[in-house]
Amino acid sequence: VQLQASGGGLGQAGGSLRLSCVASGHTFSDFNMAWFRQAPGKKRELVGAITRSGSNTYYGDSVKGRFTVSRDNAENTVYLQMNSLKPEDTAVYYCAASGLRGSWLPHLIDEYDYWGQGTLVTVSS
Repeated sequence: VQLQASGGGLGQAGGSLRLSCVASGHTFSDFNMAWFRQAPGKKRELVGAITRSGSNTYYGDSVKGRFTVSRDNAENTVYLQMNSLKPEDTAVYYCAASGLRGSWLPHLIDEYDYWGQGTLVTVSS
């Protein structure tokens, strides 16, 4: 699976950005999908994740109530809508795909088979 993320850039505190990640090379609906982020000097952390059908979503504590992950299986795309941006949201954002069946722990990096190249989001105060 190839993952191509886009939509990063410069945002204002309190503003919004939307990231997209297009998948190719495999059946998109076979994969649980997630967004992670990594700020300089920090560990990569889960932002949001969504199950194959889109029926369940999971979020990191720092973004709950502000960010929304969604997917369009017909378009092979997963989205991250980021609202009420804060300077601490500044990071490189990565989309990831997990083909695991059965129990899935979305916050664990090792659960993911494929990663996109990352897109930088910078939030100014």
